[in-house]
Amino acid sequence: MQEVLASPCEIHCISLPTPFPVGDVNVHLVKSEKLTLVDAGVKTIEAWNHFKNELAKLGYTPEDIDQVVITHHHPDHVGMLDYLSPELPVYGHRFNQPWITKNSSFFEHHDQFFYDLFSKLGVDGIILQKMNKLRKTLAYSCERSLSYEVKEGDTIPGLPGWTVLETPGHAQSHIALYHEGSRVLLGGDLLLGHISSNPLLEPPMDGEERPKTLLQYNESLRIIRDLQVKKVYPGHGNVIENASALITERLHKQEKRAEIVVDMLKEEPLTALQVCQKLFPLVYKKELVLTLSETLGQLDYLMEDDYIKMETVDGQWVFKTR
Repeated sequence: MQEVLASPCEIHCISLPTPFPVGDVNVHLVKSEKLTLVDAGVKTIEAWNHFKNELAKLGYTPEDIDQVVITHHHPDHVGMLDYLSPELPVYGHRFNQPWITKNSSFFEHHDQFFYDLFSKLGVDGIILQKMNKLRKTLAYSCERSLSYEVKEGDTIPGLPGWTVLETPGHAQSHIALYHEGSRVLLGGDLLLGHISSNPLLEPPMDGEERPKTLLQYNESLRIIRDLQVKKVYPGHGNVIENASALITERLHKQEKRAEIVVDMLKEEPLTALQVCQKLFPLVYKKELVLTLSETLGQLDYLMEDDYIKMETVDGQWVFKTR
């Protein structure tokens, strides 16, 4: 798949295979003052060979790339950093750092966070003993450091006209690159055309408060909608031309799912796991982190708007309507 944008610069989309259910991941080669790779695929030889072949069709080799920008730390967006030159500058949000360097103390904190949180959500001890599976996808990630940290409003050298937007929710490290003149967004996994992006649970990076990822994600979507973005180059799937309408549709669907949760809690108080089992009866065991992330997001949303309340009973969070 290839898209070429006449203005503000050339953007080539290269789709790479992944071993994950989401399927192929998009990386974007931006030809401007510097040849910039936005996101770096997954760490497999198959993806790397495919990447080199697609680069060759465009007249480039990996050695021609001047710099890399990563939209977030997930393995399918950073893995091939290990195959690129270690001298290549890498830009990203500072929250990428412990993930992509595989910081051992961070992952001790990570595992303890999920063990404590899942206990409160109603997950039983047998499942809790399998918590090491939470990190199994890191085999497809990288082990290197950012060269430069970026934040909201920053610019990237060699990419004139592009501005960094902080867009947390799907990941705490998530950024997008926005070109105001043409209202084009290099969006990572912020907005996908064919599926909704998951606001994933993560341990807190600053302080002790758990990130409320669905609330963050909704706010990030509203920011993009308010900018009236014309075109989004996403991390998966096809280019999005109708971003504002799609965002409005996604926010509406999220409200409808929240209404379903309220109706459940009107019948009886439930733990987060019990709500999850009702929302995702066929897949919650296989995709516990994904489905609990979605479930807790809905509960956070409803508590934020004061539709429900939470009580702690025998160490577990129990949710009920007001």
